Amino acid sequence: MSQLSFLCIATFLKGQDFMRTCKELGNTVYLLTDQKLANEAWPRECIDEMFYLPSPSNSPEDLEQMILGLSHAMRSRRIDRVVSLDDFDVEKGSLIRETFRIDGMGQTTARYFRDKLAMRTRAFAAGIRVPTFCPLFHDDTITAFLQTTEAPWLIKPRSEASATGIRKVHSLDEAWSAVHLLGDNRHNYLIEEFKPGKVYHVDALSVDGKAVFTRVSQYLATPMEVAHGGGVFRTGTLPLNTPETDALRQINDQVLDAFGMRYSASHSEYIRGDHDGELYFLETASRVGGAHIAEMVEAASGVNLWREWAKLETSVARKEHYVPPVDGGGHAGLIVSLARQQWPDLSVFAEPEIFWRINREYHVGLIIQSNDRTRIRTLLDDYMNRIYAEFHASAPLPDKPTN
Repeated sequence: MSQLSFLCIATFLKGQDFMRTCKELGNTVYLLTDQKLANEAWPRECIDEMFYLPSPSNSPEDLEQMILGLSHAMRSRRIDRVVSLDDFDVEKGSLIRETFRIDGMGQTTARYFRDKLAMRTRAFAAGIRVPTFCPLFHDDTITAFLQTTEAPWLIKPRSEASATGIRKVHSLDEAWSAVHLLGDNRHNYLIEEFKPGKVYHVDALSVDGKAVFTRVSQYLATPMEVAHGGGVFRTGTLPLNTPETDALRQINDQVLDAFGMRYSASHSEYIRGDHDGELYFLETASRVGGAHIAEMVEAASGVNLWREWAKLETSVARKEHYVPPVDGGGHAGLIVSLARQQWPDLSVFAEPEIFWRINREYHVGLIIQSNDRTRIRTLLDDYMNRIYAEFHASAPLPDKPTN
């Protein structure tokens, strides 16, 4: 069975390199996407057929319609593998696998890569440090949590991505007021202690339950700081072999093992608390990192995570040995901001270290590539100041992610 049929699910415009590579490897490629994205710039030359969802929602009614539609499509089409290319498609992919008995991550395991409450309870049970947290189910338990932990706290949706929907509260009364505002939806949230610290992300590829490629980076301005403070998003890679990097690789391996990751790409976040210097697990996802982090990893390492993920999935499905990529060992930094100009003129950034420029309305963004991390940090600081002065705009935090 050399030719396989892959159903790729993407309700955001992403994963083009995955689909191109999947097709190059001789597979049939189907794309399931939102009807609203029908005319977007998908790599149509690599897609054998496209299917459309009337809504990207994961409501029971919409998921039932998705399954019914696929059941009709599968009468004349074989599907061997299902790959969810975005966080919000993980539920869809796991349900499809469970319903049609297709190999891969099922619904229970998928919860650990989507549901922040499931993540925390599983990590805690496995002996991995997590911020002190509490579900929003039982009133007395919530009050006891607030009385025995220190403000501020974060109220987080269990199944959103990045900083979407997070609210910071500073007193017991403010916390309860925010909980009450959630109404009948409060069971879909949790509350946890907020401790400042350095926040990291670890981007990995796993096979047979082991990470075979890992890149560690540090946020210089976290997604939450940007979303809530209207700042400029910045992140940069860390050296390959330092005690700090080794510690992050180790905790990442522990998390992926505890959560039952067999094979996939993953993007995970950790914080080293200023209060005690220890690493804490924040969240993970079974997909390539968003917000152009994949492009930054490629600039630093020479490894395109989307392409490698397609190779990995194909090798596993064919029961062939997957040969992981070799990390080129360079460094890179990423800076992205909303812009007040519709199409900002990025030619004013002319340094030879520039690897990539964003091409998106009302955005300014660059990736810098160098073997000198100090040079990258200098340029990121300089670009941040220039972006604030010449381009920067801020907008209210959206209810749903935009990429």
